[in-house]
Amino acid sequence: MTGGNFYHLFEHCVAEDPDAALIELENGASISRRELDTLAGRYATALRSADCQAGEVVAAQLGKSLHAFALYLGCLRAGLCYLPLNTAYQSAELAYLLGDARPKLFFRDLEASDLADGTVPASAALHTLGNDGEGTFAKLLRSADEALPVVIVQEEDAAALLYTSGTTGRPKGAVLSHRALRYSASTLANLWGITSSDALLHVLPIFHSHGLFISLNTAISVGARIILRTKFDAAQVAVDLGRATLFMGVPTFYHRLLALTTLTREACANMRLFVCGSAPLSPDAHRQFEARTGHRILERYGSTEAMIICSNPLEGDRRPGSVGHPLPGLDVRIADKEDAPLPDGEIGMIQVRGPGLFTAYLNKVEQTALEFTTDGYFRSGDLGKKDAADYYYITGREKDLIISGGYNIYPAEVEAVIDELPAVQEAAVVAGPHPDFGECVVAFVVPQDPSWPPRADDVIQAVKSTLANYKVPKQVHIIGELPRNTMGKVMKNELRALLIASGQTVPKNREVS
Repeated sequence: MTGGNFYHLFEHCVAEDPDAALIELENGASISRRELDTLAGRYATALRSADCQAGEVVAAQLGKSLHAFALYLGCLRAGLCYLPLNTAYQSAELAYLLGDARPKLFFRDLEASDLADGTVPASAALHTLGNDGEGTFAKLLRSADEALPVVIVQEEDAAALLYTSGTTGRPKGAVLSHRALRYSASTLANLWGITSSDALLHVLPIFHSHGLFISLNTAISVGARIILRTKFDAAQVAVDLGRATLFMGVPTFYHRLLALTTLTREACANMRLFVCGSAPLSPDAHRQFEARTGHRILERYGSTEAMIICSNPLEGDRRPGSVGHPLPGLDVRIADKEDAPLPDGEIGMIQVRGPGLFTAYLNKVEQTALEFTTDGYFRSGDLGKKDAADYYYITGREKDLIISGGYNIYPAEVEAVIDELPAVQEAAVVAGPHPDFGECVVAFVVPQDPSWPPRADDVIQAVKSTLANYKVPKQVHIIGELPRNTMGKVMKNELRALLIASGQTVPKNREVS
């Protein structure tokens, strides 16, 4: 392999065994390594014929398909910067992101709804792309008879652009280099023992780092077979597990699988590894899953800017509630507000430096500099702690920290106690205003059985018997489900908005439907 292009990892697999089956589609068709390589090469040629030059951005708001994946690989192969966009984004959201990223081309699904005038910048050419390659780009693709050779790039050149969720302001575009993609895929393949003998059951969306970089990139970097499903369907997953060895999901997926009677040891007999990320999985779900399937879920931790930071071990103690150890090659520390390292057991900001980090926030030089310490650590925005065995634990986002009467309260600690109650499926804790203490703990609780929800007093007493009094919820809200983004993370900004919208008229400790 020469040059720094991430695509070379896949190119190497193609050269080793070009006819090996690589992707199984939902219609049962099988795509070989050579076929995907050829299709990606034609997309690279077509992109260049559309006047895309190395380093320019190509944006895509596409559903999951072979052609969407080939477009992504074609961008890498042509030395372009790929920007995946959530398929749920509407005109106002797209207008900001496209205006900031300034892509040369913007791809949308063939049957996507119309956008408001002015959504797409005049500098971006708009193309449609269907699941089978049909659409306005099809003519360019058909004329691309020859596959463009892999463009030689430097390791630090931009490979992808991912925007943060924007829960605390406007989303920021994190520029990810070929070096970062290569490090994450190669390190995870080694750490999790992923080889060409594995079969990855892929049900995640590909507009997010979890589904695209962590799952698909890792699989193609070693030639693992991919069972590609356009969306998560719990009943179908329980069937497909019989032909897979590897599954990566978010907590919502595991909760829905646990609700199936078909999730058994027999259904998972062929499986080698279950991985969970993007949001915390409760210790109770860990225990239930192991009891039902005989498999311990491997939980890991990452972010948009760093992709993967920590992972529980493949061999050894996978501790529920912990995200495991830092990845090899990364420096991770818990630091105080002055960026000084804290001793084991103390809670502070998780900071990281190493080859998997993003390069910069697009068009935000000053803000990029502010997010790094003087010695090169990225301030993740996540609070956590580590123990003497170097296991890390996430206690919440810095923005979610509750300060009541001068005391710091970490939501994860309170949530863990509430989650253990038999009548509780899951809980989320946020800060609410308090006339004496400034802020107080407010709990939102989803019951196991909606017809028999837990009583607010029982939730409060459970916390009071376990934690200090200042950590006890002053209000308990019973709700049908917690608001989550597409990757399963609880959107606490929406819970806080519910409190504001209610005008705090809810009486203290009263259940609210």
